[in-house]
This record gives sequence, structure tokens and C-alpha cells, in this order.
Amino acid sequence: MFDIDLLINALTTLLVTLDPPGLAPIFLSLTVGLSRDQRFQVATRGSLIAFFILATFALFGDGILGLLGISIGAFRIAGGLLLFWIAFEMIFERRQERKEKTGETAVTKDHIHNIAVFPLALPLIAGPGAISATILLGSSFPSVVERVQLLTVIAASMALLFLALVIAERVDRFLGVTGRAILTRLLGVILAALAVQFVIDGVRSAFRI
Repeated sequence: MFDIDLLINALTTLLVTLDPPGLAPIFLSLTVGLSRDQRFQVATRGSLIAFFILATFALFGDGILGLLGISIGAFRIAGGLLLFWIAFEMIFERRQERKEKTGETAVTKDHIHNIAVFPLALPLIAGPGAISATILLGSSFPSVVERVQLLTVIAASMALLFLALVIAERVDRFLGVTGRAILTRLLGVILAALAVQFVIDGVRSAFRI
């Protein structure tokens, strides 16, 4: 079954959670001193690793929850609250600050060839918020065909993120400080609304309303 509204909702949720425009300047700070080809390799590897992480949770996330005895309703409420907190951080510009600190710490500790894995793939791209959103979306795509559609949405989201990383210099120059602040806050409001909807759906599911 092909539900265009559900697919658009999934794509919007993932894109807002992944936040490609916000990640672009952090990617630049992580790859200072690297050539354009080296940055391309880091962006490619990081995006692929993050895709496989999110795809795994999209396919098996609900099964993992079942083994732990956690209902989908409970996870929707918890995940919605987590996404709402991320939205709160985005609106008040706290998320960008935290991501930048994570990036700085990783560069000093890890060898530069490993930054595609940490911190780019984990936790900057496939962080707790993106993983939670993916598991929540997975519960809305129960059949095999629908799961394939979800994987396609994840791949599309990751392709757009990869594109943002590749043209990070241009994006950062185009948006500027003011543009990034406006876009981040706008995306934060959208994510907050989606998070509230997840909580409402979770309450309905948990209490069978």
C-alpha cells in the first residue's frame, strides 16, 4: 500500500531530526585541513554507516522493543518527548552548541581517518533522536512492502544529508549566521509539532483510546 501522506511525514521527520543545514558547518569544523577529495570520502563513509545504523533500527527496532517488554505506545511517548527536547534545543540554539562540543572533543581524541565513524556517523548523524524517530516510524510501516518504502525514505534523507555535506562550504556561506539561526528555529518548531503528535499517538495506543 502506498500512503503518500505517511511517506511525506516520515521524510519530514527524518530530515528535521537529521538537520542537514545545521550539520554542514560542524562537518566543516571536523574536516579542517582536509582536501576536497578527503572531505568527500569522509562524507560518503559517514553517510553510508549512518544509513545502515538507521536501516537496522527501522527493520528490527520494534523486535528489540518486544524482547525488552516495551510497548510501541510507551516508546512513542518516550521518543516523542525526546524529539520534543531536541526541538526545544534547536529553537533556543542549544543543540548546535552541543554538537560543536562533541565534534571538537572527537577531533582531539581520535585519528582523523576515523572521524567518519565517530563523531560523524555516530552520534552526529545517527544520534539518539534519529534512532528514536526511525523506530517510531518503523511502527507505522508494519508490512514488508511498507518497510521497503521506509528504507527508501531513509536512503533519500541520507542522500540529501550527503549532498549538504558535500556542498557544506557553499551552504554555510549562503545561509550565514542569521540564515542558520532562522532555519534551525523553523525546523525546531516543525519537529516539536511532530513530537507532540508522536506523544498523542502513543497515549492513544497505550490506553487504547
